[in-house]
This record gives sequence, structure tokens and C-alpha cells, in this order.
Amino acid sequence: MAKVKRPTDVNQRAKAIVDLATGETTNDIYGGKNPAAVELGRLGGLKGGKARAEKLSPERRREIAIKANKKRWGRSK
Repeated sequence: MAKVKRPTDVNQRAKAIVDLATGETTNDIYGGKNPAAVELGRLGGLKGGKARAEKLSPERRREIAIKANKKRWGRSK
């Protein structure tokens, strides 16, 4: 489950606590989205990269790695 980002400023945090206590705002961690849809998306995201890597041939994985290496280390300083 995702954590709700709280303000770091003391005054903003105090207002957020008062708003929660008085019911002016809710502690909605899903941001108005359907919780079931959020969980399904998370499940797909957790297994997506691994499943994609298993489907790729060794040659294609090598091409992708070479391209990433060139992008990472080919920058001009």
C-alpha cells in the first residue's frame, strides 16, 4: 500500500492535520482512483520487466544493453 505524501513545512503539515480532523479533506491514498484497478496495475508492473526479459532472445537483449551503454557512457562532458 502506498504512503500518503505529507507536507514538510510545519505550517502546511498542521493545516493538513486540521483538515483531516475536521473532515474537510480525506486521507485517500489512491487519489480518487479505483483501488482494485490500482492493485491490478501494480501487479502487472511488478512482473512486467521480468516477463519481458524472459521473452527476449539473447541477441535482442544484447542489442538493448549496447544501446543503453552508449546512451549512458556516450555523453559529452
